Amino acid sequence: ATPKDGLTAEVVVVKSLDGIATRSPDDVTGKIVFYDEPFASEHVNTFRGYGASVQKRIYGASRAAKLGAVAVLIRSIGTGDDDHPHTGSLRYTEDAPQIPAAALGAHSADKLAQILEKNPKAKLFLKMNCQTLPDVLSYNVIGEIKGSENPDDIIAVGGHLDAWDTGHGAHDDGAGIMHSIVALQSLQTLGYQPKNTLRAVMFINEENGLRGGKKYAELAVENKEKHVIAIESDAGGFTPRAFRFKGADSSLAKMQDWMQYFPDNTIDAIRAGGGGPDIGPLNKADGTPVAAIIPDAQRYFDFHHSPADVFSAVNKRELELGTASLASFIYLIDQEGL
Repeated sequence: ATPKDGLTAEVVVVKSLDGIATRSPDDVTGKIVFYDEPFASEHVNTFRGYGASVQKRIYGASRAAKLGAVAVLIRSIGTGDDDHPHTGSLRYTEDAPQIPAAALGAHSADKLAQILEKNPKAKLFLKMNCQTLPDVLSYNVIGEIKGSENPDDIIAVGGHLDAWDTGHGAHDDGAGIMHSIVALQSLQTLGYQPKNTLRAVMFINEENGLRGGKKYAELAVENKEKHVIAIESDAGGFTPRAFRFKGADSSLAKMQDWMQYFPDNTIDAIRAGGGGPDIGPLNKADGTPVAAIIPDAQRYFDFHHSPADVFSAVNKRELELGTASLASFIYLIDQEGL
């Protein structure tokens, strides 16, 4: 947060972390640094664009603070043509003061850039009232259908319950929660009796600590649980496009033979890659194979971590296509194994 009455300072414009590295304390001391770098839209895979763009949000405040900046602004890490500021985690380093940091929606960032182009000595008033509250006890929420043949062998699927407070967290990750619950509910409604135990896990604290995923992995090892696979949905409720899998090459080849069971215009690939953040600790702890459902991502960062991520932004048909694809994937794993 800023001081109670806010702060007013001149603004230094840089385009990236590389840009701040070329500045000196004489350029920056006592000023607000504005990282005016647009989303890296040259990547067809928008998650790669996000990865390339988000570094200034994570590290920009401390880099600027080392040079004497009093605050940082960034152009939001999003793809929407709107004025929604996108939030997210940042990391303060121990070797720099913890200065205020805020994001501007695209339209506001454009306006600020135009003002500074006309008058580089223009001053900006910034007032922020945010605070970090004490931690409270939270829980993962788990439901399961016991296996009829191998009840001790678990196929887990999940998403995360927590969300940034700017919106509803509908795509990130309410959609993943509903994918997971309704995929198992759909199989149950059809009267399917799984061979293995099917478990839906709603993880807590994905956004700023992964403590739900870490505790789940810790207890799985402590209780000597055997997971056939863990699957995550944490990329929105858009039309399903692929599954990503991290495990044995022979298992991936087997899964790729299942492509014939997915209708056109839904899953068009099952490829090598990581799972999701919440199931990463389990994979690291005991080597459990992991997978993730990959929806179409072209619109995801219009909504991600912003006030636009509300329930009305989720298309019912697209969400149901993802749920059906996930239910089919779980069914095939349960029937065929890895």
